[in-house]
Amino acid sequence: MLAEHRDVASLFEFFNGIDIMRRFGSEPVSGAEIAEMVAAEQPFVTAVLRRGYEVSEIVYPFERSLRYRREDPLPWILVSLLPRLSDEPDELFDALVAHLRDEPERPPRDHYRDLFAWLAARVGRPVWVERSGSSIDYLPDLVRLFPDARFLHLHRDGPETALSMREHHAYRLPISILYQAPLDSGETLADLGPLDLHATPAGDDPISRILASRPPAAYFGRYWNDQVQRGLAAVPQIDPARYRTVRFEELIAHPRETLEAIAAFFELDADSHFAERGAALVHGAPALRVPELPDEERAALLEACRPGLERLGRD
Repeated sequence: MLAEHRDVASLFEFFNGIDIMRRFGSEPVSGAEIAEMVAAEQPFVTAVLRRGYEVSEIVYPFERSLRYRREDPLPWILVSLLPRLSDEPDELFDALVAHLRDEPERPPRDHYRDLFAWLAARVGRPVWVERSGSSIDYLPDLVRLFPDARFLHLHRDGPETALSMREHHAYRLPISILYQAPLDSGETLADLGPLDLHATPAGDDPISRILASRPPAAYFGRYWNDQVQRGLAAVPQIDPARYRTVRFEELIAHPRETLEAIAAFFELDADSHFAERGAALVHGAPALRVPELPDEERAALLEACRPGLERLGRD
């Protein structure tokens, strides 16, 4: 929706797939190291794509590219970001990597600021907005790196978000591993043996079996809750004028008015048809999944999400 504004370069899912041990470091690094980080694959995405699962956020044009196929390790920045900025993402990728490799040593934050400004100028839009799902998880790092930024927290009902993530294979795999969620067969991950994200898909290999399973919903509720708790701990450090929350449900019900408020919050110049174009992308609210759960599973999910719901004022 933000990309519908004529001034906004929407940088989609930049931080999510970068090496979590290095992406928010404070020590100076070379441009070549940053280039290597953004050009590296995201192993969970590779594992999901190689097994034939569709992930709507992945918009790289495999069908017309001669460079990458679905089973290839895809550079992270080509997964979602660059294909949304250009019809020729491979060429933009080459230019971006060449630009980064020429940059001097400096803290990652300064590399990111330069890169975002470079991308915005490249596509002829003066304002950049980085948007990553689940970025509330690392809000403390974002506040530290970008203390003068404006932060918009778009949040959805926790239990519904958890069930959505369970159906989203690029979430199902890492959450199952992180929380050691049992398979729906009752087996534990330890029963599967070593987990190798780069293993050749064989139908019954451990990664394929995790992706084919639907673990208990409460594990995904725990993941949602833990992220919300970590992120909201940083909110007191932000000037209230630079922090805004928007409920997903409000955005869906009143898209035009909500987008106008968001544009004002980001101090975007007037674009008379922005909210209208953005609102046209709404196709109604998704069907609720929580009421369809068995009573015991629903109760466990609600309990897993309860602290985060209270913090967000959703209890």
